[in-house]
Amino acid sequence: MTHFFTYLQSQQTARDYLHSCYQQLDGVDAAIKSFENGHKFMHYLEHGIRFYENGKQMETLMQPMLFFYGMVHLLKAALLTIRPNYPESTAILAHGVSSRKRKKKDYTFMDDEVKIQYNGLFPYVSEHLFSIGRTPFEKIKMEQLFSLIPEMDSMFKFHHMEKMIKVGNIGATRLQFPTFVLDNFYLTAKAFIKRIKPYLPPVSQTEATAASLHVALEAPFNPVHNSPFFIDTYDRAGYFPVQRGNFLPISEIMIHYLLLYNLSMLCRYETEWWGDLLAAKPDKDYPFIKHFLTITAEKIPYLLGKYMLQMNYESNNPLQKVVQKSL
Repeated sequence: MTHFFTYLQSQQTARDYLHSCYQQLDGVDAAIKSFENGHKFMHYLEHGIRFYENGKQMETLMQPMLFFYGMVHLLKAALLTIRPNYPESTAILAHGVSSRKRKKKDYTFMDDEVKIQYNGLFPYVSEHLFSIGRTPFEKIKMEQLFSLIPEMDSMFKFHHMEKMIKVGNIGATRLQFPTFVLDNFYLTAKAFIKRIKPYLPPVSQTEATAASLHVALEAPFNPVHNSPFFIDTYDRAGYFPVQRGNFLPISEIMIHYLLLYNLSMLCRYETEWWGDLLAAKPDKDYPFIKHFLTITAEKIPYLLGKYMLQMNYESNNPLQKVVQKSL
């Protein structure tokens, strides 16, 4: 996505891009609002990318804070493409999530949890960027959030745990689910298909064998953001949770937001624990956190860049060729 972000780094191109986005919105004067927001949009992007670029060059000590604020700036840029009056009030400027204020003596990051607030950036982004009116949980543990990121599954497998299963490549018209997943969900093949149908293209045929459930689709498989299917950007494949408790229709972008929020709070306010983690590496928290930071540094700019490209994807738009090459 580097070329796309570079393209937007001028007032003219930023305004042209926003103008195209706003033309798709009802009741918006695209010319006026793109002129008003172009400068702000350009700086949101520039600051976000700089946070990520600097974060990747820094030691782990400072990365959570830099990546979190880099992500916040990119989210604000994405919001401006569909919410030309953002921010409408000061209530949405808060983070929209909270963490435990007092850590237990035997605290581990994997067992820590965050709680979703009614107001703030998290619920605002969930609703307006990803059409998720209500998050499918009020609070959630860090281990469960890790388990929803396909690229993290290798870390769980080292601990003899499997959290996600590959079900098909992006663009495929046939998916395959091992039967043990149906058993974990306590569902028959018919009931399982009914559960996942709303998140897939039209299903043309299903076939159940002793080992797996095969699902044929009428259109290419490409999971949306409010879906229980998650994308591994390394192998361009779709993954599905193995356990029923992880069936959470939510954008992976917001999963990274929650993890980075909590890590950035530890980085800033729990300096003794954070310092011990990085110096002594006492338990499995360290490799999971380290691996996640490597993933999120590349994946979030990619996913948000892809989102903004798709916002501008029209048949008569000059960015169409860029979109086709990037997705």
